[in-house]
Amino acid sequence: MDHLIEKTISTNEIYNGRIIKVHLEEVELPNGEKSMREIVKHPGAVAIIALTDEKKLLLVRQFRKPLERVIYEIPAGKLEPGEEPLECVKRELAEETGYNSTSIVPVQSFYTSPGFANEIVHVFYTDQLERLDITQQLDDDEFLDAVEVTLEEAQKLIEEKKIFDAKTIYAVQYLQLKESIKK
Repeated sequence: MDHLIEKTISTNEIYNGRIIKVHLEEVELPNGEKSMREIVKHPGAVAIIALTDEKKLLLVRQFRKPLERVIYEIPAGKLEPGEEPLECVKRELAEETGYNSTSIVPVQSFYTSPGFANEIVHVFYTDQLERLDITQQLDDDEFLDAVEVTLEEAQKLIEEKKIFDAKTIYAVQYLQLKESIKK
């Protein structure tokens, strides 16, 4: 057994919301002492790095209440119970951008904030987009604009802190690396 493992003594669910749950857990530390951990439980999410035929990156421009500002992000969304990440990313791409894809490939999965949350984001890539007959099909409480930007424009949005989230910065860096490998 790993000498760094914390043993859970008790768990108390202190919040159960539409998107997250919050648990307060008492743990036994590796040295035998006890401590409390506040843990955010999240069902997981998907995100897609989607390039148009013109090699423009699809982004969504959306107000984020925790930040009290509008930022640009790659299309993304929460997994529904029992939903596979590939099915979720197809749904989110269509709902948020009005596109579907004939070829979506997994890129990477990562935990967003492992110090206090178990949220995992599954990132996918496509450069095989087809415009749907419909535009966006957003949730009732979802308001966003779909935009297309060049890689250079995306880099400028990062510099201006208009792209300000890890998954989208990761996406831009992924595309930069992909470009540098081609050269």
